[in-house]
Amino acid sequence: MSQPTLSFEQLKHSVPLALRQCIAAGQYQDHTSGLAQGRVQANIVILPNDWANEFLRYCTLNRQACPVLDVTEPGDPYFRNLGTAIDIRHEVSRYRVYRHGELSEEPSDIEHLWQDDLVAFAIGCSFSFEQPLLDAGIALRHIDLGLNVAMYRTNIDTRPTARLSGKLVVSMRPMKAAAAIQAIQITARMPNVHGAPVHIGDPALIGIDSLSSPDYGDAVPVEADEIPVFWACGVTPQSVVQTSRPPLCITHSPGCMLVTDVLNSAL
Repeated sequence: MSQPTLSFEQLKHSVPLALRQCIAAGQYQDHTSGLAQGRVQANIVILPNDWANEFLRYCTLNRQACPVLDVTEPGDPYFRNLGTAIDIRHEVSRYRVYRHGELSEEPSDIEHLWQDDLVAFAIGCSFSFEQPLLDAGIALRHIDLGLNVAMYRTNIDTRPTARLSGKLVVSMRPMKAAAAIQAIQITARMPNVHGAPVHIGDPALIGIDSLSSPDYGDAVPVEADEIPVFWACGVTPQSVVQTSRPPLCITHSPGCMLVTDVLNSAL
């Protein structure tokens, strides 16, 4: 018998372990922005072991976009440093599977795809700095509207390795000027979750043609008295995978993060 589907509102105040258990049971398959507030959420990248060391070097070269929080041993599906019994095969609400750079499926569970040479990376996520922004009185429209954050592929090249290269992806939050200044000050203190913004203002300067057409996530309206503020985003590896075309890469679906037990304040 299938489990009943649960809504965002029903899970809004769930502790991370209970939330992950609901996700693993197939009861929730939507974005995690605004869930388990105060806890670290992580982007996920899973690669064969013969690509893993190079991906770790790529993350070191591009730490603002890809701050690594934890790495599994080859073939081990458990993150050992992020919480209780986190099995990466089941505890993300929606995954993406890329084969030679092409998106082939978007499952809610990847046990059938797991191999004994796979290595999983947990990468810091901007959802983790949203609570400090909210605590400072900075409104975040995507949360107010129950939307996923808007994400865009830019014209900014990341620093390459021998086989890995691609464009930077950014997340955008609209803010009034005073709030944007405050947000810069707050997020600059959180380098493990992307740090300060990489761009503020005119999106065309970083290759974004239209804010109403994000490459990932949901379109979030920007009012006339607001400035779009852009942070480096942990979806960047998905852009890189599409360019570099490893034989297999499994990621989270943008906005559908791994919710950990780690407190944001620990970062």
